[in-house]
Amino acid sequence: MGKHDSATTIWFALKLRLILAGLVMLRLVQPTANAAAGATYDLVVYGGTSAGVVAAVQARRMGKSVVVIEPTQRLGGLTTGGLGQTDIGNKAAIGGIAREFYRGIKLHYDQPSAWKWQRREEYRDGGQTRTDTGEDTRWTFEPSAALRVLNDWVTTNRIEVAYRQRLDRSTGVILSVATPPRIESIRMESGKVFQGRMFIDATYEGDLMAAAKVSYTVGREANAQYGETLNGVQPGQARFHQLVKGVSPYVKPGDPASGLLPHIDPQGPGLEGAGDRRIQAYCFRMCLTDHPDNRIPFQRPAGYQDSWYELLLRNYEAGEKAPPWINSSMPNRKTDTNNRLGCSTDFIGQNYAYPEASYAEREKIIAQHRLYQQGLMWTLANHPRIPEAVRREVARWGMCKDEFTEGQGWQEQLYIREARRLVGDLVMTQHHCQGREVAPDPVGLAAYTMDSHHTQRYIDAQGHVRNEGDVEVGGFSPYAIGYRAIVPKAQECGNLLVPVCLAASHIAYGSIRMEPVFMVLAQSAATAAAHAMDEQLPVQRIAQPRFRARLEADHQVLIWTKRK
Repeated sequence: MGKHDSATTIWFALKLRLILAGLVMLRLVQPTANAAAGATYDLVVYGGTSAGVVAAVQARRMGKSVVVIEPTQRLGGLTTGGLGQTDIGNKAAIGGIAREFYRGIKLHYDQPSAWKWQRREEYRDGGQTRTDTGEDTRWTFEPSAALRVLNDWVTTNRIEVAYRQRLDRSTGVILSVATPPRIESIRMESGKVFQGRMFIDATYEGDLMAAAKVSYTVGREANAQYGETLNGVQPGQARFHQLVKGVSPYVKPGDPASGLLPHIDPQGPGLEGAGDRRIQAYCFRMCLTDHPDNRIPFQRPAGYQDSWYELLLRNYEAGEKAPPWINSSMPNRKTDTNNRLGCSTDFIGQNYAYPEASYAEREKIIAQHRLYQQGLMWTLANHPRIPEAVRREVARWGMCKDEFTEGQGWQEQLYIREARRLVGDLVMTQHHCQGREVAPDPVGLAAYTMDSHHTQRYIDAQGHVRNEGDVEVGGFSPYAIGYRAIVPKAQECGNLLVPVCLAASHIAYGSIRMEPVFMVLAQSAATAAAHAMDEQLPVQRIAQPRFRARLEADHQVLIWTKRK
């Protein structure tokens, strides 16, 4: 070989090395260079609820890249949005990362610095959420404490979170033409695109699920659809949280010609057991305090509507005597305040449009709920037609200066008790709750009473106001939720999991719809997503024995073996 040939060979070798180095660099910078087209992740989680965060934690533990997309500026959904009185039914049914959360809550309150407004020994929780002696978890907490735990998880697990990003629900979900279809990417209203191998819808509304065109439902099924007895219209079951008998629904009491007061459905109640599009009422789970240095007194809101509270006032004049709330004690002289009695924080019948509404329409519905509840609290604390004892008790409470500071104590998160629900190859029903059917592919347990809040106010045969929709039936052991209830039908989408708006009838969802259960199901969903990636299969076809073994290794509780 001559000098010229040798030089040529060296030149080509150097050029090849430069080309290869360039290709390597191109691959390394690809996600940044293609930011407009969208980064690619193993798992894209839409919805930064507590379930969404848990799903991301599990994905990271399994070595997968993940992003959580949260439409608001706050993680945690209801867990950080005021729901500090954990509803579960049986704490032993909760394992895995969900139980780690409640351990994190206890560790937080084990620190003396966590007790600003109250001495630790002064605080007493109670009921099913009581922290027993020697227990390593705590099940009651302030919203800020829950947020601290979840934010710490995001930091320690190096989870990417995209805040204030809302899905383009009309054309933002790009599906493949494969069979079954797969979600290739999702685009936000901002134009940002997120590409992923797997997707989880962890929202309370099921927006990603709906935009992916999988089967879902809204409202109450007829009893006949699944052979249930507690679904559909239920005036016969509506015994609790009622108005005092004899309250007139008319503007002029007893005079139908004067017209109806607001928020009474003239078409109600419907046929017993029949299906409808009504959904159980929403409210804000208020965090109140009676500490004078941290309390914001209730204010009469701008836009206050006197007529909205006429039923409340008439109800007291008809004999009601107690404040209309469940004012559960939280640490630091705070509360988780929930609906109770016939006229309370639930804005009954004013949320039917919410699940399918546009973002703008939802914001109006949320604003109306906030206006109603702000006006309710001011009325209870100040109106002369409210009994003095009730006024005195309510007026000593107020919003917290150190919670939800951007809203002066009022949160952004509305209590979305139900919205859309997936329809999968398995639909959880009353039969599963009561043990007549058992899901053979468990991914977690539910343990709460079948619980629906009221869905409507109507006029009974005597011409008086009644509430309808409340169902509270328990007395059963924890039961398994099946894997097929958190994935779409096999032919509809091969890379989507839905652990929050899962497949359940209205009444079964009333039992399942608890924050710790959503967290449990989200961990299982993320595990399934990782297995589907590794096995290169649709989520419906993953190897169940291997999947179940991983769930058990991660301390998920799948079978209830304890005594009732």
